[in-house]
Amino acid sequence: MPQKTSGVGRFLRELKRRKTGKVIIAYAATAFIALQVVDILAPALLLPEWTLRLVIVILIIGFPLAMTFSWIFDITPEGIKKTGSVSEAEKNATFKKPSGKTFTVSNIIIAVLLITVGILVYPKLFRRTSLERLRSLGDRISVVVMPFQNMTNDSTWDVWQDGIQNELINNLTNSEDLRVKQVELINHLIQSKGLTDYASMTPAIAGSISQKLDANIFIYGSIKNAGDIIRINAQVIDANTAESLKSFQVDGSPETILNMTDVLNKMVNDFLIVTELRKKLPAYYKTYISTTSPEALRCYIYGRNYFYKHDHPTAQSWLLKAIAVDSNFTQAIAMLSISYSNEFLFEETVNSPGSEGLYEQAKKWCLMAYRKRGEVPIRQQVDINRIYAMYYETPKEVIACLKQLLDLDDQNPITYFNLGSCYYDLNQYDMAIGEYEKALELYKKWGTKPDWSFDYTYLGEAYHKTRKYVEEEKLYKKAEEDFPNDPFIGYCQAVLSLSKNDTVAAKKYSEAGIAYLKSIPLPEASIAATIASAYMKAGLNDIAEKYFRQAARLEPGNPVILDDLADFLISTDRNIDEGIKLAGKALELKPGYFGFLYTEGWGLYKKGKFREASDILQRSWDLRIKKAVYNHDAYLLLEAAKSASAGMRSN
Repeated sequence: MPQKTSGVGRFLRELKRRKTGKVIIAYAATAFIALQVVDILAPALLLPEWTLRLVIVILIIGFPLAMTFSWIFDITPEGIKKTGSVSEAEKNATFKKPSGKTFTVSNIIIAVLLITVGILVYPKLFRRTSLERLRSLGDRISVVVMPFQNMTNDSTWDVWQDGIQNELINNLTNSEDLRVKQVELINHLIQSKGLTDYASMTPAIAGSISQKLDANIFIYGSIKNAGDIIRINAQVIDANTAESLKSFQVDGSPETILNMTDVLNKMVNDFLIVTELRKKLPAYYKTYISTTSPEALRCYIYGRNYFYKHDHPTAQSWLLKAIAVDSNFTQAIAMLSISYSNEFLFEETVNSPGSEGLYEQAKKWCLMAYRKRGEVPIRQQVDINRIYAMYYETPKEVIACLKQLLDLDDQNPITYFNLGSCYYDLNQYDMAIGEYEKALELYKKWGTKPDWSFDYTYLGEAYHKTRKYVEEEKLYKKAEEDFPNDPFIGYCQAVLSLSKNDTVAAKKYSEAGIAYLKSIPLPEASIAATIASAYMKAGLNDIAEKYFRQAARLEPGNPVILDDLADFLISTDRNIDEGIKLAGKALELKPGYFGFLYTEGWGLYKKGKFREASDILQRSWDLRIKKAVYNHDAYLLLEAAKSASAGMRSN
């Protein structure tokens, strides 16, 4: 017994019988082709800018009409007829032996339309591949500039067909990034084609000539007019694929033709060079690049490279040059801010006593980027908000911004790295590990290495905090492959070896590290303090104290080194009273420094002097927020001191 067909089934069967599906496909394909044609012809015919929108509205209105027509009527060999009901169709149906012929006229039309759509869509989907081929034949982009076609119907403009070509060639030749073919070669090949009228020169002919000259791209353009307005159109076309990479349009009056040519030259030149320079950046960085200035972008790339080499003074020099060229280059401004911040952290690590002014610079440039955030795309806005939150708010706001960035793009390893660092600073090491690992997984998936060794060392330190020594050791082996002889990785390996009591490996990494520190060169006292910190992290406090005291003897007037010893003595409960005295001496050498106030307050807290500790820690906190950034350990200690002090008062 046959099953009863459902309502949906009957509807689908009816769609098929009335051939409505074919009409939908044909209408969509035809509409897409029509839009492409209008998009190309509208500028050429000087049509109003709303022409494309009008066509879209007409196509939208036409869609339900076409569907209704296809439902009610059917096109047959006898003409247009009203489609009968299902019962009529079944009543009139007769058995037909399959003929094997499937290529009906309607099927052929649909196939042609789909092939046309595919041809139009393909270059749009694979444009990046074409751009990446521009330097395939050498260090510079090879360019051919074709004569511009006079489309004004006014022969007085014929002279500018060669005139604009010559101006562009002369100007583009001045760029060290471009290799421009000379006009004599180009025009000789044009004449060899038997062309006496430039109007008959098609893009295909121009492409053929460009290929003979071994050019990567060619510039093909025209001169048009509408009343008193002159328009120069130009396209940058890939000579190998015939794909239009970029189009330009400059309007003006007949009297300003030379200025119009100069404007066009700059637009073309900047596009070619910026396109080439962007290839030097990782894919996840390109979305943040807003400048159209080649010089600004070149300086930014130099600055970024030094940033990831930890050479912040040189990075800052290049970034400042980029900003001088383009004051609205917000990514350069943001990176400059982070560079000053990172330099402060490094200087603090190597016991430099005069580094707090770096945070003032960091905040200054952060505010400049923050004021410009409304001028950039949403992703860059959120990243600027993140940097602002880093200096002026708490990790809660920073994490919220980073999660927003992940919602916008979950394939950016830098976002995961920064999120991991936030969790690390909050002492949430397991969560930090998860985010750091996600960053490395993306690099592994892409078959590339991270920008810097910190992607490994920060994760390694999180492993160390959670005593995951097996994972840490395995991580450093991979890190050595990507960053051989990296001092930061070597330092972490030394700490791990000491923690595992592997004296042979510890000696190897320690000697390499000391040799690097001497090569910087770093003072002997700072080297001793760095060795002390490694032993302290490994839990070998007796040896750590020996080196901390050695550093203090070598530079008794260095407040940072005195504070390092003070913090060690207090944190390990080895001699809290001496630690407090050393912190006081550091404050005499550098009064009012928030870091030394924190150490003194930490000692007083551990001695049970909660009221004194609370007052000093509050002073330290206020200065820290003004001159540096939020620190979670400092916040927790201040809250603990306040709570203990309040408890004393209530008693």
